[in-house]
Amino acid sequence: MPVYLHGLATALPPHELPQTLVRQIAAEILGPKYPAFKRLSASFDSAGIDMRYSVVPPAWFEGAHGWHDRNAAYLEGAQALFVEAARRALGTAQWEAHEVDCIVTVSSTGIATPSLEARAMGEMGFRPDIRRMPVFGLGCAGGVSGLSIAQSMSAARPDDKVLLVVVEACTPAFRSDRAQKADIIATVLFGDGAAAACLQGRAPEASRMVRLGQGTQKTWPDTLDIMGWEVDDTGLGVVFDRSIPNFVLETLEEAATEALTAANLSSDQIDRFVCHPGGAKVITAIETALHLEQGALQAERDVLRAAGNMSAPTVLFVLERVLREGSTGQMMATALGPGFSAAFLPFEVAA
Repeated sequence: MPVYLHGLATALPPHELPQTLVRQIAAEILGPKYPAFKRLSASFDSAGIDMRYSVVPPAWFEGAHGWHDRNAAYLEGAQALFVEAARRALGTAQWEAHEVDCIVTVSSTGIATPSLEARAMGEMGFRPDIRRMPVFGLGCAGGVSGLSIAQSMSAARPDDKVLLVVVEACTPAFRSDRAQKADIIATVLFGDGAAAACLQGRAPEASRMVRLGQGTQKTWPDTLDIMGWEVDDTGLGVVFDRSIPNFVLETLEEAATEALTAANLSSDQIDRFVCHPGGAKVITAIETALHLEQGALQAERDVLRAAGNMSAPTVLFVLERVLREGSTGQMMATALGPGFSAAFLPFEVAA
């Protein structure tokens, strides 16, 4: 059953974090605690990032924070991002909030029970009988996996209006107490953001339709230590292994081929891959693994430069940019995340 994209929108929190400012704050806080910080600080210059955005102001990072403070910042910031992204997407689809039948909410950077869509129901004006599907733990793969879940929900009930909201507030997880290499790299890369999409099994009245295929996912065995969270009394501690670019080089091509085969496609039919830009080195590794020209993933680099790695919603920022640029044809969205896993979703943009 075909599923169509009726609306897509993104949102950023209010606090700007220029990379130069982040480097300065990190040097003041982490420099005295981590002997190798000066050497690793070169990563701020090579990350391909100019600006990021945060749900908390820069001064917040100077204080000591535990679980309560961090999750409180997540709840306030993520709910505000949820509402902003959802309203924008509904506006582009010309839907009203009370018309939405199902919400898929994807987030892995905090704990919300009741979940974010329940907290936002009154403010948004959703119906009391709306079906809710909150999804946790997908990390950076959550944008593509979430879109796949929403696509499946829409295909099962073609008349239903399905809203996907992907929200991450990575910055409250900043750790000054551990000073491990992974924490330094996370400080270099991650920011906050949200994206939302409106899906339905009925074609929109639009000149350029986006039809979504069925998504697939691949999880490699014995890879739990590559990416994820460590949980302790202070908060969430990032697991971000240095082997990720090499792992992409070694495994992504085969995984992409399997995903294409499942979609009855071949690589020469793909006009563009739309990828999660995990970092500058990861983008280069993806281009190599998928036999793309170096520089082909320019929209990915542009999003990374403008807003950093926002985890799950980042790939939807890329998709928004690709569509805005007028790209058409057969495409494949892909993102990597904890598991370690790769998510894929074929889609076609009509001319």
